[in-house]
Amino acid sequence: MITKLSHSTIYVTDQDAAKDFYVNTLGFELKHDFPMENNFRWLTVSPKGQDIELILLPVDNSFISKENAEKIKQLSGDGVFGPGAFVTNNCKATYEELKAKGVKFKGEPKEQFYGTEMVMQDPFGNWFSVVEPKEMK
Repeated sequence: MITKLSHSTIYVTDQDAAKDFYVNTLGFELKHDFPMENNFRWLTVSPKGQDIELILLPVDNSFISKENAEKIKQLSGDGVFGPGAFVTNNCKATYEELKAKGVKFKGEPKEQFYGTEMVMQDPFGNWFSVVEPKEMK
């Protein structure tokens, strides 16, 4: 029986820039950063205090054909991938803080039936919802 999700992968074009963005801009924890076989680098980050890790996987790796890597780069650059959602305690304050750090957003925070939501984009085209959840009854 599956009991939890431990890792999720996002594609990046530059692991050092991705590490900088997720750790220094968003304030995530660096979980792992070490070399492996075949010039592969295991690089994972996580929101502070969380178990789930985001694998910052380079598009150019030995698991993906060059043709598919080019397709992924194109789609990612077009903002096609929306790999998940994060939670915040104060959506509007988080928006202002991250906007001041240069993070891109698809509009300002909006009230939704489930809480206040904004959509941010990382430098590689991946977009994430960031939600301040509303208590649901």
